Amino acid sequence: MGAEVSAQSFSREERQRYREKVRQNLDVFEQMLATSQFEFDKPLTGLEIELNLVDDAYQPRFGNAEVLEHIANPDYQTELAQYNIELNVDPRPLPGEEALGLEQELRDSLNEAERRAQEVGARIVPIGILPTIMPEHFAGEWISDNNRYTALNDSIFVARGEDIYLDIDGPTGERLATYSDSIAPESACTSVQLHIQVAPTEFANYWNAAQSIAGPQLALAANSPFFFGRRLHAETRIELFAQATDTRPIELRNQGVRPRVWFGERWVTSIFDLFEENVRYFPALLPECSDEDPVAVLASGRAPQLAELRLHNGTVYRWNRPIYDTVDGKPHLRVENRVLPAGPTICDVMANAAFYYGLVRTLSQEDRPVWTQMSFAAAEQNFKECARRGIESRVYWPGFGEVGVDELVLRHLLPMAHEGLADWGVASSVTDRYLTVIEGRATTGANGATWQTDTVRALEDQGQDRASALRGMLERYVENMHTNEAVHTWQVPSSTRSSA
Repeated sequence: MGAEVSAQSFSREERQRYREKVRQNLDVFEQMLATSQFEFDKPLTGLEIELNLVDDAYQPRFGNAEVLEHIANPDYQTELAQYNIELNVDPRPLPGEEALGLEQELRDSLNEAERRAQEVGARIVPIGILPTIMPEHFAGEWISDNNRYTALNDSIFVARGEDIYLDIDGPTGERLATYSDSIAPESACTSVQLHIQVAPTEFANYWNAAQSIAGPQLALAANSPFFFGRRLHAETRIELFAQATDTRPIELRNQGVRPRVWFGERWVTSIFDLFEENVRYFPALLPECSDEDPVAVLASGRAPQLAELRLHNGTVYRWNRPIYDTVDGKPHLRVENRVLPAGPTICDVMANAAFYYGLVRTLSQEDRPVWTQMSFAAAEQNFKECARRGIESRVYWPGFGEVGVDELVLRHLLPMAHEGLADWGVASSVTDRYLTVIEGRATTGANGATWQTDTVRALEDQGQDRASALRGMLERYVENMHTNEAVHTWQVPSSTRSSA
């Protein structure tokens, strides 16, 4: 959820000063893009995994502060709700067998965190939406003890002036229609964020490439079919996150005011395009000012923090977000990919990452890039379709027309991912391990969303009600998760009566 802030509310004067500082930051950033040296000689990749806490009955376990105290590892931090935590992974290069070492490191870290969490009655589950979360779980104190989260919740509701209406209908006929008086439903959306460091001149190509594949990427990895007991979209997290953080009352939506959770509206030519859109279109939610004078810092030959611009960027929820940051006084740029749900296994997470990194590498270097052959609206429609229908989706792709995601992946995208990873210098042992998982999903038509849905249906066919089936499915999910076997190989329990 980003950096902490020092206050939970802000005055009119603070908001005015913040607007001025953000615009000043933007001017300095534009100057830096033209004159400064950015770190990109050894491109690094990064990873963040949002996690859920459950108790022995597989219900949400509210108590992340206590769990984090027992885990006692700074890589684990709080997230929005008290049943959420986040694992942050140190940046590292892609080449060689680095990914295999990272997979083992992540498994060891999570196993140790799980052991410590169990000391206080909690278990750790990486999944797009915790299927056992229900409205009554948000009746008490649900939000983490963090000024940023409280301030964000209050700012969204001040902007809206009314409760949030959640309205999501699933392709199978089930529907969720309810009001929420907080952004608590947003906390149900737990994701994996992939970072890639790029040169300023390459940023637009990498961002455009990431946008163009967001639909197929999501279709393969979908892992969030249930929310509040309903079977909704294959990746319900996408629509739920958009609605749960919407600052617009219906009148502003009707006027075409842009949402905070935003796919975007055009291909870009520079990272500046995205930051400039942030400043032009979106009012501040967390208007906290720093003491930095970025003009003076830049004039002295140092890299400014641009704290206000970065904080504002953190409250515009693009599915592929531009990042400006500094490390050891050196500035760099990243594309943050926010499309993927958490889980099911670390093997699956690594496979999703390998597919993404390989594919954007190849697409970004093509002489005639795919985004010059496809409208931005088509890419957005692909994204929405794939969130709704997952691996069964049909999408538009230049040269193929309308095509099934499985066919597109097997015939076109997987070979490109292989090529891109080879271009990165990634070892064949890494490519074979992870892209074989992607091939397996496309061949079998199975991923986290299909396994969850099929398992719940099978348990209901055995006579269980929906709540019992969801709990039983989650218990099996956790057991399978600890095997680290790719989700497309998981078995579904047998039904004892026809689903017809």
